[in-house]
Amino acid sequence: MRIDLHTHSRVSDGTDTPTTLVMKAFAAELDVIALTDHDTFGGVLEAQEAGKRIGVKVLCGIEMSTVHNGKSVHLLGYGCDMYDRALNEELARIRFGRSERLPAMIQKLNEAGLELTLDDVTRVAMGAPVIGRPHISDALVEKGYVADRDEGFEKWLGVDKPGYVPRYACELERAIDLIHGAKGVAVIAHPWGRGGQEVLPAPYLESLVQSHQLEGIEVDHQDHDDETRSLLFEMGGRVGLVRTGSSDYHGLGKKGHPLGVNLTRPSAYKDLVARIKRRGGVV
Repeated sequence: MRIDLHTHSRVSDGTDTPTTLVMKAFAAELDVIALTDHDTFGGVLEAQEAGKRIGVKVLCGIEMSTVHNGKSVHLLGYGCDMYDRALNEELARIRFGRSERLPAMIQKLNEAGLELTLDDVTRVAMGAPVIGRPHISDALVEKGYVADRDEGFEKWLGVDKPGYVPRYACELERAIDLIHGAKGVAVIAHPWGRGGQEVLPAPYLESLVQSHQLEGIEVDHQDHDDETRSLLFEMGGRVGLVRTGSSDYHGLGKKGHPLGVNLTRPSAYKDLVARIKRRGGVV
């Protein structure tokens, strides 16, 4: 069984429709995927319907934008009630934070000499309910200012770059509680990627298991080298965390993350599903 529990569609910052994503998952010989778009469940139903037709199981997922000690942390939620009021109110607040900063970011880019409008950004976003920096970068590509999305972040949109503007994100511990309130299971995405070990040291991750019943960590991810994967796998096993693996696929929006490049072990997936069931979530 081949399982990839972290993928994105055009509903957030991927480049495939949910249906196309499922078709590509089938072509990649995946049996199970989770659609984990940023701060929205907007593509889940379409993906699940496509999965029923095509023969790929689609687990309801989400990737929440959270913060710990002022640093960004991505939190995956699996099996949530998509209509839970408290969780959706917080997701709406996060999405508003993304859209609210767009004019300020565009103004900063204009001041730096790059001609760009809000219409340029919304056009490349193609109706996505979550519009953010990846779409601004795509607009920069379309204008010929950068070669690809990665270069847009490296030169203009990353933290401390000329076009960056901070935004609202949910506190990590509260986000875990909100996912639990929606009957879902909480797994921290790529916890030690890109300097994350300083933000989420092992003692803190272990404390989250006791204080907030954190269920899992993403171990096998392209942002983790072999040593990091080994350390996370050992630590997670010691404290009883589900240890997942995934591609973090974004279609053409993220290089080096093809579907199935990392997989979740069937035994870990079985454990994850059992935990969702115990919380009363949707599997």
